[in-house]
Amino acid sequence: MTGIETAGELLAHAYQMELEAEERYTYLAQQMELHNNADLAKLFRDLARVEGVHAGDILEQMKGMAVPEIALLDYKWSGNESPEALDMGDMHYLMTPRQALLLALKAEQNAFDFFNHLLRATSDNEVKRFAAEFAEEEQEHVELVQNELEKYPESDEPIRDDMDPPVSQG
Repeated sequence: MTGIETAGELLAHAYQMELEAEERYTYLAQQMELHNNADLAKLFRDLARVEGVHAGDILEQMKGMAVPEIALLDYKWSGNESPEALDMGDMHYLMTPRQALLLALKAEQNAFDFFNHLLRATSDNEVKRFAAEFAEEEQEHVELVQNELEKYPESDEPIRDDMDPPVSQG
């Protein structure tokens, strides 16, 4: 699935994942602010901040290492976006807090799965070390979002879909 063979290559992937996650959580925080959900806006701002800190930590780890520059379409994950990127197509102005948290949970679980798979698939000890570290961080994020979800139990309220979804101009 990944084909990542060196620690430098893994760090380049992890860095891109954190940048995308930070960007998406910032966007989601803005959406929650627009809809007067201050608690969720704060949660998503906090998650964006944590992702930014992780990106900075990864940059520090990259110092002195051979880290390849990877073109956006050459990252070794399925699709054009990182496993941790929230699906922009599922975000809309009618989202309930539960829907927003489920998006976050999916992204964090995908990131955990990515690093956990790499941990099991590689034989390189340095790649294993970084993959284990990143998988542990992502598991913490999964647990954080799961705890927040408990505040918003499933209800009989119908899921509010965007009847006028955005259309790509590309």
